[in-house]
Amino acid sequence: MLYKADSPEDYISQLPEDRVAPIEKLRETILDNLPEGFQEGIQYGMIAYYVPHTLYPDGYHCKPEEPLPFMSFASQKNSINLYHSGIYAIPELYDWFVSEYPKYSTLKLDMGKSCIRFKKVSAIPYELIGELARKLSVAEWVTVYEKALKKK
Repeated sequence: MLYKADSPEDYISQLPEDRVAPIEKLRETILDNLPEGFQEGIQYGMIAYYVPHTLYPDGYHCKPEEPLPFMSFASQKNSINLYHSGIYAIPELYDWFVSEYPKYSTLKLDMGKSCIRFKKVSAIPYELIGELARKLSVAEWVTVYEKALKKK
């Protein structure tokens, strides 16, 4: 489901009633834990956290006019999906998340390369997501991103 939103508040205002509370809690969890420097907004139709051009003027290599993406989430038809670029780019972070997840949930982890799907929204592991949000600073994320670009 793609929402046409100008702000996180606008995005939330368009959600079905049963998704508002979990999305608001997810947003609050990320904002409370994300290191300084990341900016919140809308990217690719989702609530997103990114490195603003003021800190990384080059922007995203695929679309330099876009700030460098880092983390985002969306309400989909059958799940709430969380996207974290660090999990995709850093194998150790991926391994950490996969090994920690069972400590926070009895449900099977439903995960792609950078996408974590929560089909049972009442079972979102907010504390674990807070820990994940704290794992990388803006400077660390930019370093990982630039290193990955040089490999291409």
